Amino acid sequence: MNLDARLTAALTAVVAGARRRALRDGDRQIDTAHLLHTLLESDPEVRAVFDGPQVARLLGYLVQRAIGYGLRWQSSVEDSGALPVLSEPEGWSPTAAGALDAACARAERRGHARTCGLDLLAAIVADPESRAVEVLERAGVDVRALPSRIEAAAAVEEFAGGCPESEDVGR
Repeated sequence: MNLDARLTAALTAVVAGARRRALRDGDRQIDTAHLLHTLLESDPEVRAVFDGPQVARLLGYLVQRAIGYGLRWQSSVEDSGALPVLSEPEGWSPTAAGALDAACARAERRGHARTCGLDLLAAIVADPESRAVEVLERAGVDVRALPSRIEAAAAVEEFAGGCPESEDVGR
């Protein structure tokens, strides 16, 4: 199945934004830090998982990464080996591709035909060796606490009717 068909329109825009960010930054591949940066900028449910000051600190750190810190990553491939790569879209690091696949699988387990930002955030933080987790830790975020915060946000989302634009599987 086409990746775009498995994502909400909002998450498709996040993926496109991450692609543009990597191209603009001169990175060889789109990695999990690109995805995290774009998620934080565009998804209010993802931002709500973090404390207010954490979002500002994270975005500041990600901007620093984009203008210079990330140079050490430009010549390397992000592949922690923690997530299996099922289908690596062109231009994606193995870890980012694995996170996208894991996010889609998470959405399916929750009974949704389309994947939301919280699904992607959960998949990204599940890999302790990803660049996004490195960014989160360097910005002072307690990564171990994130899965429960993501689940709490997803429960609120479910109570409100699930992911926007997402249809329940089997309905």
